[in-house]
Amino acid sequence: MEKQILQEITPLGEHDFMYVADRHKAEYDFPLHRHELFELNFVEHGAGVERIVGDSVEYIGEYDLVLISSPNLEHMWGQGTCTSKDIHEITVQFKFDFNQEVLFLTNPFRSLQQMMVRAQRGLCFPLSAIMAVYGRLTQLAQIKEGFYAVEELFHILYELSKFTDARELSSSSFAQVKVEEESRRVKKVKEFIRANYREEIRLEQLSEMVSMAPTVFSRFFKLRTGKTLAEYIVDVRLGVAARQLIDTNEPVSSICYLCGFNTLTNFNRLFKKRKGCSPTEFREKYAKTKIIV
Repeated sequence: MEKQILQEITPLGEHDFMYVADRHKAEYDFPLHRHELFELNFVEHGAGVERIVGDSVEYIGEYDLVLISSPNLEHMWGQGTCTSKDIHEITVQFKFDFNQEVLFLTNPFRSLQQMMVRAQRGLCFPLSAIMAVYGRLTQLAQIKEGFYAVEELFHILYELSKFTDARELSSSSFAQVKVEEESRRVKKVKEFIRANYREEIRLEQLSEMVSMAPTVFSRFFKLRTGKTLAEYIVDVRLGVAARQLIDTNEPVSSICYLCGFNTLTNFNRLFKKRKGCSPTEFREKYAKTKIIV
């Protein structure tokens, strides 16, 4: 699969912090892309728009708000089945190193820091969060003084950080980000799975690794991650498979077995169930021209 990658110049200069684009459009025509800047993207009146973030492919509702804090995560809002002729989109791009600035490692900014880590996989906010910041977000482009515009952006981000029910979109294995776990046991198991996803992985093997009975560990893992062990293993394998579908020319059948699936039928079934399309369809979506902004 050939990829044409174009280098575009960011609208931000060396000493700029953020860029706000507030626009109304009748259709989407910007291809799949990625860029070095963080991005907060809001869509209003966009029911049916196809949103791609990493290996997440979904059709959005009337409102959509997504935060992306990874420079390597491909994303796109496409026309999909949307028939609206007045799609309102606000895109805020900004640059900041939340891991290096000491201020953002202090307690008052704890929720904001945690949100930015989660947003490496793309973070989709619930309608309640969107409504909480709607007024500020729609007025952001009207603020002329840079200091007050930045202040307003951080107010918006802080309010969003309070909504812990925001949903991560891309799988961590596709987005190629490390997810830190509070539990050393869960972290150890996840690292083992990510390193050995091609092989058969048994519950007994993992429970012995962390010195827990299999049934106890199974409940412990589900409680800490929200997923069963089997679900997590499948998610890791599918994330790696999705990345292989995009970055290589390997046949779907080869990728299936290289990622630890026993049969092509099972791989196709699970992929379509989780991603909403077949592996071949997924590859075709990403065959569009990629742009690095």
